[in-house]
Amino acid sequence: MSNAPKTEHSEFSGEFEDDGITVLVDIFRPAGTNGDWTMEVISQTEVVTSWEEPFATDNDAWQEFLATAERDGLKSFLEDSDPSVH
Repeated sequence: MSNAPKTEHSEFSGEFEDDGITVLVDIFRPAGTNGDWTMEVISQTEVVTSWEEPFATDNDAWQEFLATAERDGLKSFLEDSDPSVH
C-alpha cells in the first residue's frame, strides 16, 4: 500500500501539441480539498518544468501555460540544460 497523497487532476490536464511538439500539461491539487493548483509540463523527453507558485484556480494555471507557450514556444519546455522552474 502506498502512502502517497491522492491528487485531483484538472480537466485542463492532458497532451498539448503545436508545431510537431507534444507536451503533457499536468494541473493538480490534493484530492478532496479546495487548495491551490500546481502545474507541471512534461516534455516527450521527460524534461519536467514546474511552477514554484501555486495557482488559485486550474483555469489560472491553464492560462499561464498558454501564455508561456505563446511567448516562448513549446521548444522552451524541451531544454534540459537547467531545470526549468517558473
